[in-house]
Amino acid sequence: MKTLQELERIAVSAGCLAVSGEPMSRHTTFRVGGPADLFLTVLNAEALSLILKKARELSIPLMMIGNGSNLLVGDKGIRGCVVLLSGEFCQTSRIGDTELRCGSGVSLAGACNAAKKYNLTGLEFAWGIPGSVGGAVYMNAGAYGGEMRQAVSSVQCMYPDGTIGEIRGEDLQFGYRHSVFMENKAVILHAVFSLKSGNSDAISLAMEDFYNRRKEKQPLNKPSAGSVFKRPEGHFAGSLIEQCGLKGVSVGGAAVSEKHAGFIINKGGATCADVLGLIRKIQETVQKETGVSLECEVRMVGE
Repeated sequence: MKTLQELERIAVSAGCLAVSGEPMSRHTTFRVGGPADLFLTVLNAEALSLILKKARELSIPLMMIGNGSNLLVGDKGIRGCVVLLSGEFCQTSRIGDTELRCGSGVSLAGACNAAKKYNLTGLEFAWGIPGSVGGAVYMNAGAYGGEMRQAVSSVQCMYPDGTIGEIRGEDLQFGYRHSVFMENKAVILHAVFSLKSGNSDAISLAMEDFYNRRKEKQPLNKPSAGSVFKRPEGHFAGSLIEQCGLKGVSVGGAAVSEKHAGFIINKGGATCADVLGLIRKIQETVQKETGVSLECEVRMVGE
């Protein structure tokens, strides 16, 4: 604990906000998760570099989070330090005629609104995805035929030793729910979206269409982490789960959504253990009845 106190002291001196024992249920869209030993809100790159280097020196595990929209945190919480980027990482700016630079802490909704403000098209598919730019780039988030790899041209990142670099194009290694950042452990600072000039009214209509489709088919009024499982080749996870008669099935406070079987919702008081129990039940049932193995898309962290 002394090492955590040392990291906290340095972080606070660098202008960060620090909280000990912060419940992670406050920082995930599932609304579940135990406490983080230390939770830091970092406002600028200088402070982040200092924290990364000090945590490395003290052998303190660090975990970066965005909007927590794809996280399932264990009931005992997270050992070490959780870092949320805010301040300068929540800014957007236009570059040239058709590029948009967004900090990793910008919500996807904020990025979409900025694109619309500048009459830039190509990011409408992300409207309604409840994540941050950093998290979306990290997992190459997508929906309705669009993915981050179609729009992101470069990413500024910070490596564990505190140095800053830029990764562009194919070097981002975008794949299905994958990017290079899953391997290189660099922290995403900013992303540049290469878009096209468009019409504000057409962009607004497209955004509204995507939102209405989500509202019609997804349980947006309940805490969830979106689609729980990756799309199995040749199938749709939600269809397989519904086919197996699992809609509405629950374990504790976690339930398969009646609206979209690919979603697990927190119907009230769910624990991580409830969600994991339901995930196992779904996987076992689908495997037994269809022969298809479902792989989790949701990232499970903590204890």
